[in-house]
Amino acid sequence: MQRLDRATILEWMLHKPLKELGALALAKKQALHPDNTTTFIVDRNINYTNICFVDCKFCAFKRTLKDKDAYILDFESIDAKIEELLAIGGTQILFQGGVHPQLKIDYYESLVSHIAKKFPTITIHGFSAVEIDYIAKISRLSLVEVLERLKAAGLSSIPGAGAEILSDRVRKVIAPKKLSADAWIEVHRQAHKCGIKSTATMMFGSVDTPEDVVEHLQRVRDLQDETGGFRAFILWSFQPNFTPLQQERPEIKKASSNRYLRLLACSRLFLDNIKNIQSSWVTQGAMIGQLALLFGANDLGSVMMEENVVKAAGTSFCMSQEEMIALVGDLGGRAAKRNTAYEILERY
Repeated sequence: MQRLDRATILEWMLHKPLKELGALALAKKQALHPDNTTTFIVDRNINYTNICFVDCKFCAFKRTLKDKDAYILDFESIDAKIEELLAIGGTQILFQGGVHPQLKIDYYESLVSHIAKKFPTITIHGFSAVEIDYIAKISRLSLVEVLERLKAAGLSSIPGAGAEILSDRVRKVIAPKKLSADAWIEVHRQAHKCGIKSTATMMFGSVDTPEDVVEHLQRVRDLQDETGGFRAFILWSFQPNFTPLQQERPEIKKASSNRYLRLLACSRLFLDNIKNIQSSWVTQGAMIGQLALLFGANDLGSVMMEENVVKAAGTSFCMSQEEMIALVGDLGGRAAKRNTAYEILERY
């Protein structure tokens, strides 16, 4: 298949029958992953703080410095969470917080260094582009200086959080204090140049249009052409419950499973230079999470020992390692545990 342009993928997104999109995406997935393996990782999402000044309208997790339930986890609490993860065979922590208005590079260096030294087998996949951008600003450092210092302390890779939709039209509505689409791309560009791999994400279903979604996909594909630094792409739907955006615009409802699968298939077809696409069972549930494997996804993401951000918006799906293996087997595939770099650790 020839590389798809923006006009074609937009047309398909709007008009091609879902069944046809799924068949094309599945064929693309099988070409990239001919052994029919579906991967997953055992990790833990540790939110080191819920204090954030960015005030995204789609977030129900954030707190201010003055809120009674605001926190910064101490190192002992973080250690206990990692020890629990190690006990179940975990290999990675996904480390994210709010954008704390007072924490500078010294705090983050100490935190990463502490974990890297105490738990050398754990991969630290942490800090969104938004956090890194702010750390640079408040510490009066360049992006490269922040990234190099965090890498030296033990940071392995960075997640794609904070992308939402890489369209400034959308960002000005749902997160006006957050960095621009160009700035998000620039953080990941500099990370890739520093030898830090990352993932790309997309949160759809707020005020975005299909054109905004295509702009997002184009930006991600262009940077991957330039750097090759994205290991995977993950999309999920906006969870509106308990968010400021729902209060402002009560007409916004959770996106349908149909739209999720449609955008997933289009992502698989358009992002021809990103090998791995994750299924978002955390927001869609196990059944749609499984169906996503027929619409282009080759990875089930994390068993996710802990998740707090989506849960704060009223969505709380859980899945064990055994359930993941069974879901894959039910479709005739073979499940495999992986690490952060998508290297296979164990097949089932």
